[in-house]
Amino acid sequence: MTASKLAPGLHVTASPIGNLGDITGRARHVLAHADLVLCEDTRVTGRLLHLLGMKRPLLAYHDHNGEALRPGIIERLRRGCSIVLVSDAGTPCIADPGFKLVRDARAAGISVFAVPGASSLTAALSIAGLATDRFLFSGFLPARQRERRALLQSLSTVEATLVFLESPARLVASLGDCAEILGPREAAICRELTKLHEEVRSASLTELAGQFAGAPAPRGEIVLLIEAARKDL
Repeated sequence: MTASKLAPGLHVTASPIGNLGDITGRARHVLAHADLVLCEDTRVTGRLLHLLGMKRPLLAYHDHNGEALRPGIIERLRRGCSIVLVSDAGTPCIADPGFKLVRDARAAGISVFAVPGASSLTAALSIAGLATDRFLFSGFLPARQRERRALLQSLSTVEATLVFLESPARLVASLGDCAEILGPREAAICRELTKLHEEVRSASLTELAGQFAGAPAPRGEIVLLIEAARKDL
C-alpha cells in the first residue's frame, strides 16, 4: 500500500505550458506526494520538479516504450501505488499516447483522477477571437503534403472552428495548403503561449500565408485556429 498522502490510482496532471506560475496548488500537492511520476522526458519533468523544489521518482513513458511498460505500471497501480502522469507541457492525453494508459487502468478497475490546468488548446481558443461554441481539434497536421491536403479537404465542410498544432518549419507550407483548400477564412496563429514572446496573429488564411512566406521561420509551439465553414445561404 502506498505510504504517500495521495489516494492510490492514476493522477492525470496538467503542467505549465511555459509560465511556471500557471501550475495549480493541487498539481503541486499531487507531484509532491506521488510514488512515481510518468513523463515524456525525464529531463524536462526533472527541471520542473527542481523549480518546484521537489524530487520524485521519474519514469519516461512515451510512444516508443508505452506498450512494454504499461503492464508493469498497471501492476503497481493494482498494488495501491499513487502514480502521476504528466506531459512535457500542458494537459496529458491531448495529442499524446497517455490515453492508452488511462484506458487500461480503467479496464483494470483502477481509479483515474483528473488534475486539470494549463492547455495550449484552451488557451489558444480563449484569445483567438473565433467562435468556441463548436470546435474540432485535430492535433498536428500531417507532415506530408498529400496527407495534409487530404485531411484539410475532409474538414472543409465542418461547421466548427478547426484547431491544429503545427511545427515552425512546416507553418508556411501548411498555411498555403489551408488557404488553397479552405479559402479566405479568418484564422489565428497563437505562438509561445504564456511565455515571454507570446504572439497572436489574426487575419485571413491568405493574408497569414503571405505574412509568413517571406519571413524567417517562427520559433516555439504554434496553435493554428481556422474559422468554421459557413452554411450555404
